[in-house]
Amino acid sequence: MLFDSEVWSIIFTGIWESIYMVVASSLIAYLIGIPLGILLVVLERGGLVAYPKVQFVLGSVVNIIRSVPFLILIVIVTPITRGITGTSLGYKAMVVPLAISAAPYVGRVVESSLREVTHGVIEAAKAMGASNWQIIWKVILPEAKPSLLVGAALSVTTILSYSAIAGIIGAGGLGANAINYGYYRNDKVMLWLNVIFIVLLFQILQEIFMKLSKKVDKRMV
Repeated sequence: MLFDSEVWSIIFTGIWESIYMVVASSLIAYLIGIPLGILLVVLERGGLVAYPKVQFVLGSVVNIIRSVPFLILIVIVTPITRGITGTSLGYKAMVVPLAISAAPYVGRVVESSLREVTHGVIEAAKAMGASNWQIIWKVILPEAKPSLLVGAALSVTTILSYSAIAGIIGAGGLGANAINYGYYRNDKVMLWLNVIFIVLLFQILQEIFMKLSKKVDKRMV
């Protein structure tokens, strides 16, 4: 069976679908999550643009979305998914709930990374006359880059795990292969082949971001 071309065709298709879901949903999640994380930091009491009430409401919305189990979220956002993609099934459709679920998570990860920037660096930028916009883009984000990349490793691998879970309800990818061709057909070889490739993909993604983090970390020089 290991040398069956049909088996490897299914595996390679699953790898491509998993990568597509992870990359597409990660990009969307970060397009939303980075500004979200910045707002959670700068709007807090004592922040660059302090609006603690707005920050509290924003943080509450983030927490509510994060608290919804992923499989339930997929069902809840089905009308949105159908409106955007025309269907609620398949690996392309699953990008929508993956991005919606991941964006608040990414926002919190970004928030945590930005909080690691020492207050003295920000105060020094203020003393030099930098605007809030300049402090955010030229001081806080560059200083937080190593931590942001570590957070990206965590976020992207979490999205990969979610994409595998989504295989239960027709998402496609390696997770769907493991369930449909492995578990339901009681084919242990197919089950474990897909699980192995999920683990390999997980390790590769994590290693890429961890190496990037070490490369840009000035403390490692």
